[in-house]
Amino acid sequence: MAASHLFVCIILCTYYSVAHGGDDDEHGFVTVLTSRSFQPEAAECSTSRVNLEPSRATAFVPLAHRHGPCAPSSQTSEMPSFTERLRRSRARANYIMSRASKGTVSTLADDDDANVTIPAHLGGSVDSLEYVVTVGLGTPAVPQVVLMDTGSDLSWVQCAPCNSTACYPQKDPLFDPSKSSTYAPIPCDTGACRNLTADDYGDGCVTSGGGSQCAFAIEYGDGSHTRGVYSKETLTLAPGVTVEDFHFGCADDQDGSNDRYDGLVGLGGAPESLVVRTSSVYGGAFSYCLPAQNSEAGFLALGGAPSANTSGFVFTPMRVEVATFYVVNLTGISVGGKQLDIPPAVFSKSTGMVIDSGTVVTELPNTAYSALRTAFRSAMTAYPLLPPNDDLGVDTCYNLTGFSNVTVPTVALTFDGGVRIDLDVPNGILLEGCLAFQEAGPDEFPGILGNVNQRTFEVLYDVSHGKVGFRAGAC
Repeated sequence: MAASHLFVCIILCTYYSVAHGGDDDEHGFVTVLTSRSFQPEAAECSTSRVNLEPSRATAFVPLAHRHGPCAPSSQTSEMPSFTERLRRSRARANYIMSRASKGTVSTLADDDDANVTIPAHLGGSVDSLEYVVTVGLGTPAVPQVVLMDTGSDLSWVQCAPCNSTACYPQKDPLFDPSKSSTYAPIPCDTGACRNLTADDYGDGCVTSGGGSQCAFAIEYGDGSHTRGVYSKETLTLAPGVTVEDFHFGCADDQDGSNDRYDGLVGLGGAPESLVVRTSSVYGGAFSYCLPAQNSEAGFLALGGAPSANTSGFVFTPMRVEVATFYVVNLTGISVGGKQLDIPPAVFSKSTGMVIDSGTVVTELPNTAYSALRTAFRSAMTAYPLLPPNDDLGVDTCYNLTGFSNVTVPTVALTFDGGVRIDLDVPNGILLEGCLAFQEAGPDEFPGILGNVNQRTFEVLYDVSHGKVGFRAGAC
């Protein structure tokens, strides 16, 4: 497929309203059809709800769920079970919380006013509850379907040659560096390689072609790992928009459940991430909108925040922990239009909420989660509550079989500065009939704002100004 065909044009459309800010809802409940919200969707892709502000982007790169029809390639194998996908997400969340609880604030990047936007999709076609974008790698550009991950830094793709015992079977052909005129491995005795080791991504040196090359290794929270040669290449974000010195891992050793995507693009705060490496151009600012359903598309945008029109956003302070993680402070929760009686000390004890595009279900401190669960269950007594399932890691799931519609209580989260976001109903609250929240641990533990709660919002990371914004109804 030609590189010019990698990027789908955006269709601007009618604003889809999701309330945020202001007083509690007048009624606090929304009735939704189960046929549209809780059952498998038709295998059709639509971009009709994307609402990207033209003044804030110069190009478009789609984003979609990696299990959905909007993902770049059709699904050809059975996707992992709902239980397995939540198990992976919980393992990842535990890893993030263990790291973030020991973190310190890092230095923030400078800003600029350039920008580029990439369509993004829910990753149904590559067996995941995470989100994917399609980029071009190499010269000529080869399409790569990669996970979009704010909870990690080093980008990578699987590279040829790699046999079936060392690499997992992805949907697309492996990236072949020998066919690119701009590929180069990074030598071992270089500043870039030393920095990789200092940031705990180094894996020594490997000898190839008579030279010593820099090796990388990444261990993920779900037990999987990725290893190979640290390299540089030309990355195409959109037609005519390239990153000439893109550093990434050319992986030839995989272990664990990596589904069928081609690789990962790291958007964390450490020096190896795409955001930081392009900060001289895009100012370290980026945003995305995660679509609510598999059949819809969203976007990933680099740059544009400091000088762009941000009138539709509400902003709360943000800090960067352990170099990688973007953290905000949760101060309140409401259910059905009523603020929960959670002592302020519960939130002040916590080290904050990590905003993570790769974690599915939101993790809350014990006291806050208990209050949310009690209020939500009270509002949903009309529907059969399923027994707790330890394998799922979520304990508030409903049997909605036989109901033509379901009345769901609204849920709103409040952050520092009085910033409130009303979650999308039902797709920002329920996941396959389960409340998309779970217990993180003691109140002192950090929480995680998972990707289900973020759905339909444009989440804008203005890193240089230390704030994050939410704009409702963006996709």
